[in-house]
Amino acid sequence: MTNVKAYAAVSATSGLGPSTVERREPGAHDVAIDIEFCGLCHSDVHTIRSEWGQAKYPLVPGHEIVGVVSRVGDSVEGFTVGQRVGVGCMVDSCRECESCLEGLEQYCEAGNVGTYGAVDRRNGGVITQGGYSQSIVVDENYVVHIPEGMDPAAAAPLLCAGITTYSPLRYLDVQEGDKVGVIGLGGLGHMAVKIAKALGATVTVFTTSPSKSADAVALGADHVVISSDPEAMAAAKGSLNAIIDTVAAVHDINAYLRTLERDGALIQLGLPSEKMPPVEPGLLIRKRLAYGGSVIGGIAETQEMLDFCSEHGLLSDIEIVSATELDAAYERMIAGDVKYRFVLDVSTL
Repeated sequence: MTNVKAYAAVSATSGLGPSTVERREPGAHDVAIDIEFCGLCHSDVHTIRSEWGQAKYPLVPGHEIVGVVSRVGDSVEGFTVGQRVGVGCMVDSCRECESCLEGLEQYCEAGNVGTYGAVDRRNGGVITQGGYSQSIVVDENYVVHIPEGMDPAAAAPLLCAGITTYSPLRYLDVQEGDKVGVIGLGGLGHMAVKIAKALGATVTVFTTSPSKSADAVALGADHVVISSDPEAMAAAKGSLNAIIDTVAAVHDINAYLRTLERDGALIQLGLPSEKMPPVEPGLLIRKRLAYGGSVIGGIAETQEMLDFCSEHGLLSDIEIVSATELDAAYERMIAGDVKYRFVLDVSTL
């Protein structure tokens, strides 16, 4: 075992502070990574504050990890020392169920092993600790390559925000000429706009904030609808093929379902900590609409997303923060005061 510097929470109210975390010696199929950058995700806030259930403390968050390979196990294939790599939201799964065998490890029937706060069944049942740390050791099957020339800091949020929006857009088979709506313009929403545009879609952003209209257009949106304006929402009725809902606050989706044409679909990505208003079945029935959800993506799809983003020049819009700024960054995330993703410079640990 090796002790490395980290920032951790010790309770739901402690905030984040200096700590250390133990990393195992690399096994035959492990990749050891010196972490350069780690994105800050809103789910980090929910988790360390025990808003999604009781967390296991001390807890080092972070699942948008980019770094450089420092060591590889004797049986590792495809990764060598010095390569820039990434680790996203999971570091293991059962590898045997139907979902895992189909490359959909995120839906592992035994439950995938999260990058932090999860029981690492294959490594003695320890609790996984994330990327707000100097290094990490991960099985090669859950590590991806960062394409040559990609800015490592701006690539980090792609490991969550990028794949979380790319996966449902691919599942819906969004193509040239499709009409896609994006609800919310935060960390997920801004990547949904960029990726949908790169897929050839006409993109409409729904926001409650008129001040975000110019930002949405700058990111590539073709139309902006102020969702708090009943007339604007009425004018958008039946205009879209698909909607990606990135909002993690409680909101009523029925008005958005009315903007879909027949056979349209709304995919929920945001996970509010409280119950959402019920969906009106009649809205679904009258137009054969689908209301579904999606969570991150499999490892192969994550690599596909990174290669797609590299090909199309897509990166997350970021603000780099130091370790001592983490608590303040969390408060700014809650207030929506970030365009559009914070990234921790791990050298500041």
